[in-house]
Amino acid sequence: MTLDKKPTPDQIKRIPKVVLHDHLDGGLRPQTIIDLAAEIGYTKLPFLEAKALGDWFFEACNSGSLERYLETFDHTIAVMQTHEAVVRVAREAALDLARDGVVYAEVRGAPELFTQGAMDLDEVIEATTEGFQLGMADAKAEGYSIRVEQILCALRQNDWSDEVARKVVKYRDEHVVGFDIAGPEDGFPAKNYLSAFDYLRAQNAHFTIHAGEAYGPASIWQAIQICGAERLGHGVRIVEDIDFSGPEPKLGLLASYVKDRRIPLELCPTSNLQTGAAKDYASHPIGILEKLRFRITINTDNRLMSGTSMSQEMGHVVDAFDWTFLDLQRVTVNALKSAFIPFNERLAIIEELVKPAYQRISEE
Repeated sequence: MTLDKKPTPDQIKRIPKVVLHDHLDGGLRPQTIIDLAAEIGYTKLPFLEAKALGDWFFEACNSGSLERYLETFDHTIAVMQTHEAVVRVAREAALDLARDGVVYAEVRGAPELFTQGAMDLDEVIEATTEGFQLGMADAKAEGYSIRVEQILCALRQNDWSDEVARKVVKYRDEHVVGFDIAGPEDGFPAKNYLSAFDYLRAQNAHFTIHAGEAYGPASIWQAIQICGAERLGHGVRIVEDIDFSGPEPKLGLLASYVKDRRIPLELCPTSNLQTGAAKDYASHPIGILEKLRFRITINTDNRLMSGTSMSQEMGHVVDAFDWTFLDLQRVTVNALKSAFIPFNERLAIIEELVKPAYQRISEE
């Protein structure tokens, strides 16, 4: 069976990919940051040459601290305060993902961050959608097929969750597919935002929650059992509820529940290394979680800050765990099964785009 082969880097680049956890303000091109900064007179960038600036972002995020990691967003947020800037960033994000072989993406952003200028929440959301639509058209003109949808984030440290949740429902038929709560876990438990989650459930709207990244299994339990999360943003620390002391791993009650209920884990390997959730790729929990058949997905988190792409993330796990085409197809199908679009649309992408391409490329 050809899917049992280990793919080459070139083949990894060409196979269809799905990303569920990618932050819009964490994926800017370095040159775009420089251009936008010049347009608005922003003078705080550490470098004004694209490669040097990109290297600075990557190095600044390798501190092992989530708090230090988040500080780098000051620059990207500062240059995204106009309609034109948000459109450009979203347009380029869609095209960059398509060029990397991504066929379906849910890109998230916190619209509250981009209202420091003249835009309000609605204008930010609409500008983002406009950019994605333009980027998808650009991708089609280059021969790529990609669908990009929005997830709207609210930040734990602020007080916009109820308002952002209402925007998810308002724009649910205009390319907004779900809600997320992000920002620092420690000190800002997800249960503080129950009114937003209750509203979303009452409206049959989808949501994911950042949990199990900077805080342990307790945050995962709260996100699922108290708040009702459908997916876990990261969720990497579920591994702490698995006992590895015996001959076979023994799942705790929470880990068993997450596995049995097929709750998707939006794992982001490089980002997890940078924030200290894992030591290196070889010891990243994605390897054992895949073996135990949790519903894992591979994601980029912040392509600029991690200096990464979906191809690179897949390449890391292929190298670390000798994954085959079949393993990569499994996590790609996992991601589509977990997407926030209707079931028949997810199935069509799996059957029409993913499986035929994996088979064709693996036979080369």
